[in-house]
Amino acid sequence: MDKDGASLLPRRTTRSLASASSSVPDAKVNSLGPLTIDDLLVGGDPISLDGLISSFPGRSSQIHQILHLLGPLNSPILPLFVYGGSSTGKTSIVLQLFRHLNRPLVYSSCRTCYNQRILFESILSQLLLHRRNASNGYSNAKRCERPSDFVNCLRDALTNVINNLKEKSETQRGIGNMVYLVFDNFQLVREWDKSSTILPLLFNLHDLLKMPEVGLIFISSTSPDTFYSNMGYVEPIPVYFPDYTDGDIRQILLRNQPNQNLYSSFLKVALSHFCRMTRQVDELSTALKPLYDKYCEPLKNKEVIPTGDMKRKLFTLLVETREETKQKGNHNNLKHFEEIGELDFHMSTSAKYLLISAFLASRNPATLDASLFDAKGGSDNRKRKRKASEKVLEKKETLEEELLMKGPGSFPLERLLAIFQCLVSVAEEPYDEEEQTHDGLGVQGGNGGLMNNVLLQLSSLCNANFIYKGRSCPIEGAMRYRSTISEDLALKVARSLKFPLSKYLYRR
Repeated sequence: MDKDGASLLPRRTTRSLASASSSVPDAKVNSLGPLTIDDLLVGGDPISLDGLISSFPGRSSQIHQILHLLGPLNSPILPLFVYGGSSTGKTSIVLQLFRHLNRPLVYSSCRTCYNQRILFESILSQLLLHRRNASNGYSNAKRCERPSDFVNCLRDALTNVINNLKEKSETQRGIGNMVYLVFDNFQLVREWDKSSTILPLLFNLHDLLKMPEVGLIFISSTSPDTFYSNMGYVEPIPVYFPDYTDGDIRQILLRNQPNQNLYSSFLKVALSHFCRMTRQVDELSTALKPLYDKYCEPLKNKEVIPTGDMKRKLFTLLVETREETKQKGNHNNLKHFEEIGELDFHMSTSAKYLLISAFLASRNPATLDASLFDAKGGSDNRKRKRKASEKVLEKKETLEEELLMKGPGSFPLERLLAIFQCLVSVAEEPYDEEEQTHDGLGVQGGNGGLMNNVLLQLSSLCNANFIYKGRSCPIEGAMRYRSTISEDLALKVARSLKFPLSKYLYRR
């Protein structure tokens, strides 16, 4: 669930009691009454549409779009695919919309339901109004592992729920006879075992069930293009949640502040700098808190309304604090790079080659990979194809220079591994003996051992801030990386390996 709206969500008994009953005394659990159809509703006081929109700044268009797609009471809908970056309000808004509409839903997170059996049984237990307790051995309503069994059991369970809703709608208006299945953190399904089977099954549920009273909603942090294949199912309707703008973030951060005038003056100074690094509200809130405390130190009364002179004094103090922090950071970085002189004693050979590969991927245009990294692991000036025209060469050189002027670029994991495989295939320095004793990713040739634990090495380099791990692209759905080391450090690492770095580095 997205953290920026988590505090707004009331607690649902069907979720909490079904999963945490093992920590509650048996007598208390057994004293709870049986679940009813009302437990499929999002609890809490009714919320108006205006209240919902005001609770989520910058999300008015998405709220109205989902409301339009859900339609009036008892309206059949096509599957929805709600996607966007993390901490953009996707889950919170969907659940609060159902609280506003007062419609039943079955919510399952693919983070806690981390394989298909747990997901199947969680959905069935909720539909069958089953509560785990000591009397049933804290077991689910049904044990279900096979997709075919799940579809049959799901159809029966949904039929019972829909019939109950129809009976209830005769005496209680406003609920209707529709039930919705919500799959949160749906991008994680791609990492499951048998994901090639479970993904088509879930996308095909709309056609398999053929029940107009059932709606499907998928919530993902990656775009629908990362899932689709030629399987013949009805494509869900996409609803995109973009990153918050600076103005949206400002409104969100101001919501729970006791002195909004003071905090607003602080945000005018600090927010723009932090938004360059991240736009996730939870990360920004955590990062800004100690800085705001420092900003308020000269004030005896934090409820005061800041004047122009006061703002200038607080701004001066904040700038001085920032300069002190920057100087400390530069000192630490200098000390860090001085310690790199001992690189040969504490960095493995494979990590060095991975570091060089990331440096080349950031500095070289991707269009030159084919010429710089051929099957023999380097450019061969004797191999020439048809000579390009001067105009084409000038255009290509201009584009490559523009890429260089932008600084280190980002690159996907696939490109990094391809460059890494090329470099280790022509390595002159033998790899560590300890790396020969492990099985792992390998390449054909004498240096296959260098590919061992390459993903673990990449994680270590990211933790050491040699490689920056960015956010996944909402369009491509893939994680991107960027090298943070200087050319001097890259040359130093290359010399320790006796590796000709200049042969692979593009120069104007």
